[in-house]
Amino acid sequence: MKIAITGANGLLGNGLVLVFAERHAVLPLTHAECDVTDGARVRAVFAKAQVEAVVHAAAIPDLDICEADPAHAYRVNVQGTRNVVEAVRETSASVAYISSDSVFDGEKRTPYTESDAPNPPTVYGWTKLQAEEAVRTLPGNFIFRIPVLFGPGKENFISKGLRKLANGEEYVVASDQLGGALHTLDGARKMMEVMEAGRAGTYHLANTGACDRLELARRAAKLAGLNGRRIVGKPSAEMGRPAKRLKYAVMEMHALQDAGFALPRPWEEALAEYVREWTIGQKS
Repeated sequence: MKIAITGANGLLGNGLVLVFAERHAVLPLTHAECDVTDGARVRAVFAKAQVEAVVHAAAIPDLDICEADPAHAYRVNVQGTRNVVEAVRETSASVAYISSDSVFDGEKRTPYTESDAPNPPTVYGWTKLQAEEAVRTLPGNFIFRIPVLFGPGKENFISKGLRKLANGEEYVVASDQLGGALHTLDGARKMMEVMEAGRAGTYHLANTGACDRLELARRAAKLAGLNGRRIVGKPSAEMGRPAKRLKYAVMEMHALQDAGFALPRPWEEALAEYVREWTIGQKS
């Protein structure tokens, strides 16, 4: 297939390009090449490229930026997605949309399933839900809800902490956010598998198992041989951030299992691989 990937220079976008290029012709689209808020530009790019599928990863993923500027968040995350949908509607391409666990309210104490009703408490979560609804107006769509990401090529929750610890600094993380984690390459491989099989639908996607942010950061520090005592756990409400954080965002992956797909490997294995490669990269 010929596949366009929006947000190709982002953390997940980088992983998507690396993985999909192994088996498909990939058109990486950065903000400079295809600003999704410019509907005419999006239509022109897609019409010229004649792609068979679009993985729409372009977004403002920062919860606090979205909370501080809802209008900008709406323009990029919602209107940008609608522009992609309308451009694709003029072609025969399918769309895979990258959503988030933030569409849920964090009030459950058992894992969220794909059939649970979304109820986002943040601007970011609301924009992701609105974008999901836009994508669902297309036939044969794919929606992947994902948790916190780590992976090669871009700064992320793990690499930021390891860098701080390596420099002798403290790393303050939330002590009360339980959810999932996803290695970008694992996520991209599973998305590609689902899309190649043509199994449209809404999927929860994470490395297997639940973890809180503090556990994730401390395990990464231990794997890297760094001083984990410099990781300071703090309740999310005391961290002075504009957007509310979900205290519980664990997601079941029923849709993947029901469609006959194997679940991704445990987060511990994925994290160990990432930290090992990060450590090698720091030494080279």
